[in-house]
Amino acid sequence: MTHYVRRLALWFGAALLTLNAVPHPSAVAGQYDAAFRIFLQSDVIPAARRAGVSQSTLTRELNGLTPDTSLPGLVGPGGKGEPPRINFQAEFRAPARYFRDSQFNALVPSGRRLMQKHASVLSQIEAQYGVPKRIILAIWARESGYGGAKIPHDAVRVLATRAFMGQRPDFFKSELIAALQVLQNGDVSRRTMRSSWGGAMGQPQFLPSSYLKYAVDFDRDGKRNIWTSEIDTMASIANYLAKHGWKTGRDWGYEVHLPDTVSCTREGPDNRQPINTFVREGVNRVSGRPFPEFELNKPGNILMPAGRYGPAFIATENFYVLKEYNESDAYALFVGHLADRYGNNKGFVADWKPMKETTRGAVRTLQQRLEAQGHDVGGADGLIGFKTRRSIGKDQERQGFFATCWVG
Repeated sequence: MTHYVRRLALWFGAALLTLNAVPHPSAVAGQYDAAFRIFLQSDVIPAARRAGVSQSTLTRELNGLTPDTSLPGLVGPGGKGEPPRINFQAEFRAPARYFRDSQFNALVPSGRRLMQKHASVLSQIEAQYGVPKRIILAIWARESGYGGAKIPHDAVRVLATRAFMGQRPDFFKSELIAALQVLQNGDVSRRTMRSSWGGAMGQPQFLPSSYLKYAVDFDRDGKRNIWTSEIDTMASIANYLAKHGWKTGRDWGYEVHLPDTVSCTREGPDNRQPINTFVREGVNRVSGRPFPEFELNKPGNILMPAGRYGPAFIATENFYVLKEYNESDAYALFVGHLADRYGNNKGFVADWKPMKETTRGAVRTLQQRLEAQGHDVGGADGLIGFKTRRSIGKDQERQGFFATCWVG
């Protein structure tokens, strides 16, 4: 008997006495409904009470709740089970599709209109938080299409389901408790508190803990409203980036030509050096313009989201602040690139070359092989981050090949 099953058996006896707090729904019972109710009663409710959530809030929000087993990426009660072998998030798939010009061409005109519509407010937000308005709008666009995307899920149900049978149960249990705190505070109703299938809420797609820390009431109506207020949404995004270390006055990065004499294995923020040192090594902007004078003595690093199969960049610290919003190089690059295109709607100079499509499971296997050879891939998680890319490149060089730093 596994630890989780033993724990479930102990829960069951105690929960039978108190199940009236979370009664059986009138719908036909699902496969996991009974165990889910026990989980709520014996695990979530005590933890939420310790966090200051009242019994009346718990009864109101959890009464009759059932798990949504249609959500992607679930592994089984207690988080036990084989992780999915495919990538459900677009940010972790082949970059060429993620950076289709059609997406940017669709988002740029609306962003320009919103920049004009909110010119005065955006100037105030930029002055207070030090984050450029074009970056704020680009995140808003990527997260919810400036609020136009459907955000269809009940946040509490999503978070409770992932706490019960997702890959990171402890993480999602804490987010569920944070969501209950949000509802108790009264900023939003349960009906309005909609989320993605991953539990991210509202137009800026904040997890509940991020909402509690970073959402702001910039329109001064007494509510931190990231669901229907454009002003609160923009200011909350800016506050998030500022609190995560945005460097005022610096850009996010620059597309460059990386000569063959500079190995792609030098990628990564732990290999930063002054930008003028890269210039002396022959790294130049693809635009033909020099790097801004104020950037030359500032640190930067090589960024190659598809290795030698795609564009190369010199990234600043602000690129990694964007990654605090979503832990994906492709995501941060999309935001930075879209922000640039509000001014001049031109795509990358270098192409995304055709590459082999792979699965998360196959990447995880490759990472485990590289780890066995002593490489630091940043954890065998099936995601091709910069540590995995440069480890691939080092392995290629060890075998006498020119490093491409990509699967192939």
